[in-house]
Amino acid sequence: MSSRKAPAAPTVPPTGVAGAWRLLLAAAVLLAITGGVAARVVMLQAEEERSFLKRQGDLRTVRTLTIQPARGVISDRRGEPLAVSTPVFAVWADPREFEPDHPGVEALAAKLDFTAEELRARVARSAGRFVYLRRQIPPGRAEGIAALEVPGVDLQDEYKRFYPAGEVAAHVVGITNIDDAGIEGLELAYQGWLKGSPGRKRVIRDRFGKVVRDLEYLATVEPGQPLQLSIDLRLQYLAYRELTVAMTEHRAESGTVVVLDTLTGEVLAMVNWPSYNPNAPVTSHFERLRNRAVTDLYEPGSTVKPITVAAALESGRFDVDATVDTAPGHVRVSGKLITDPNNRGVLDLEQIIARSSQVGIARIALGLDDDILRDAFARFGFGQITGIGFPGETSGVLPEGARWPLIDRVTFAFGYGLAVTPLQLAQAYSVFANQGLFREPSLIRLDAPPDAVRVLDPEVARHISRMLESVVRDQGTAVRARIPGYQVAGKTGTVRKMGRGGYDSERHVAFFAGYAPAANPRVTTVVVINEPKGGQIGGGTVAAPVFGRVTAGALRLLGEPPDLPQPLQARAGGGS
Repeated sequence: MSSRKAPAAPTVPPTGVAGAWRLLLAAAVLLAITGGVAARVVMLQAEEERSFLKRQGDLRTVRTLTIQPARGVISDRRGEPLAVSTPVFAVWADPREFEPDHPGVEALAAKLDFTAEELRARVARSAGRFVYLRRQIPPGRAEGIAALEVPGVDLQDEYKRFYPAGEVAAHVVGITNIDDAGIEGLELAYQGWLKGSPGRKRVIRDRFGKVVRDLEYLATVEPGQPLQLSIDLRLQYLAYRELTVAMTEHRAESGTVVVLDTLTGEVLAMVNWPSYNPNAPVTSHFERLRNRAVTDLYEPGSTVKPITVAAALESGRFDVDATVDTAPGHVRVSGKLITDPNNRGVLDLEQIIARSSQVGIARIALGLDDDILRDAFARFGFGQITGIGFPGETSGVLPEGARWPLIDRVTFAFGYGLAVTPLQLAQAYSVFANQGLFREPSLIRLDAPPDAVRVLDPEVARHISRMLESVVRDQGTAVRARIPGYQVAGKTGTVRKMGRGGYDSERHVAFFAGYAPAANPRVTTVVVINEPKGGQIGGGTVAAPVFGRVTAGALRLLGEPPDLPQPLQARAGGGS
């Protein structure tokens, strides 16, 4: 009998309470996931909406402002301010936000010196979102403009340059434009040093453009660096006053005075006439802007005769005791007659300088070679810029060293056929004052004298200096350059100016160049009076008195003691 297992009973799917819970749990998980995703979608949409709204709000209220730096102060050697920056405001408008019918527009126009129609038209013409309405508004006036709260109109900080010395120092210091950038003088030359670096910050503004909160600084503002000049403002005032008096007295076209510290080469004073007011907009007479001391060229005339004599002494062809026969008072060179006022006969070198003998210098020049003369003048700095770093400075004119016709050599020897600036002439005379040492001049105050280059034998320089002292003695051409208590060394010059048909006998330039005290020079001064009119036109009568007064004031200000014995002091003051 076989044994077989009975078949197993079939499996029945779970039913009842347990199955129902499993279904509910699965559904709940799915709903939770769906709800989470939906919530996240909603949150992302809301967050994006908030970001969008924030961006839109920021576009209307958050601004990045530029913080303008204060320009560096320019001062004289004693710390007196010559150029300072004062805070002012610019008024500008955003044409998209400007409301032309706002009740404050009429008052705003009046404060900006417009009519309401002009103001509206000015804003309407702008194609961008920024238009200046008025620049350099003083703070008090700006407060009244801000109080009007005209939509789309705002204030911007800026600076305006102020020049306390006015026209007295204008040609040296220069000026800035409305954007506070240097455009003339040392303001231009030292623009990079003076301007500083602007800063930036993010701020929140209200609907009227007022800053209600600073958010963050993006860049720190760096003010401009100060600049201390070599100029002594006291002497600058004195030189300008004396030059102005001379210009009025002699009805001259223009004039220049340069005063150098002989020991350092620093420019203690540099003035020109006519001048201009740097605190007022320059709208005409633009020729007054130029600094004639470094831009204007003149044939120096007899002021360079000492250089010719120095070249003669250095050449060995003449010695200090040499004499020259100037009889009969004239000499003909290449068909041209060179004359003295009268027959002075035999003169030594000192007398040739003291009496400014054209014939004497002509005979010396005929005994020299062209290259000897030109080399001497080049070593004194002619034909090259001084290195002072002033914008627009000219190098002058020094003829090339090729063989000259004899007449050109002779006229060159007494100051025609070359052209120099007043500063170059002062630099050249400082060589004699410094016993043959050449220094570049400086408009920046120096802590120590710069290196000097020897360009002339010291013994020759001393001989020339003694000859220059004779110029202000009774038999010389410049008794009016005397200074009570001090011995002066210097030289006059009177030059005819070129006209259409050659040299004009009616137009002259008067010079005096010299230094004091002669034995131990402290200052070198050059005076140039262009086209004096009237009975007095010569360097000895027009320029020499200005030299005497300016140099006397400089020696007093510098505390330089007199160098003449008492009896000679009284005599020194007696020149007329």
